[in-house]
Amino acid sequence: MARFWVCLAGAGFFLGFLVLHSRFCGSPVLRKFAFQISWRTKEIPYRLDVGWPKHSEYFTGATFCVAIDSLSGLVYIAQRGDNIPKVLVFTEDGYFLRSWNYTVDTPHGIFAASTLHEQSVWITDVGSDFMMLWLHGERGTGPAKFYIPHSVTLDSSGRVWVADRGNKRIQVFDKDTGEWLGAWDNCFTEEGPSSVRFTPDGKYVVVAQLNLSRLLLAAAPPVGSIGNCSVIGTIQLADQVLPHLLDVSGKTGAIYVAEIGAKQVQKYVPMNSNFPSFGS
Repeated sequence: MARFWVCLAGAGFFLGFLVLHSRFCGSPVLRKFAFQISWRTKEIPYRLDVGWPKHSEYFTGATFCVAIDSLSGLVYIAQRGDNIPKVLVFTEDGYFLRSWNYTVDTPHGIFAASTLHEQSVWITDVGSDFMMLWLHGERGTGPAKFYIPHSVTLDSSGRVWVADRGNKRIQVFDKDTGEWLGAWDNCFTEEGPSSVRFTPDGKYVVVAQLNLSRLLLAAAPPVGSIGNCSVIGTIQLADQVLPHLLDVSGKTGAIYVAEIGAKQVQKYVPMNSNFPSFGS
């Protein structure tokens, strides 16, 4: 009996230590970061960075989107909620820098880019009035038609990849002519893609599947071919984490995932840090 009470007291002390450490040191130990990685090769190329960010208490709403400014080393995160900062800015190392709550109502998507002379951040705000500047396609199920298009990105050869979530496919276009080049649908029979990005070396396509709480990494096709989706591996997140949009650092290859269910952003870092960027 004495041994039982000693064990119980020890367990209680350890749990209390975790709570206090999380409260005062910003540790992520109590955050939702359960996950499972499945890979078709012996080498698992990504691991979860459980120490990012340094202080998770700044996540106070539903984190809808994340964007990486690789030139400046900044991570922009947009979240929804009442009376909270709508945009958070961290370093890629996880240090909180600043936030703002002006001009943004209901953020849905975000994109960041910098030159040597200026920084730029674009936010899709579905709660504000907007003016249509450019449109391609219409609602439907055929080629070059969309149903809930959710994310867009460019590959190194200038092809435009669109996550056509409602149609459970990714469509590909020429960025200059708008010509439809093909589509991937064989990977998305259960759930459509909510986000699509490329790794800096151009070898992998990274896809988020919202309701499955899953990330897919597929082999990127060569120039001149679209082919079929070939899944190399998956990262299965905890139930109801709900990865909405993601972005990939062009400098380190780290994957940042905005999770609206868990109300956090998680970072997955390459086991091999020698990712060449586009054009290198």
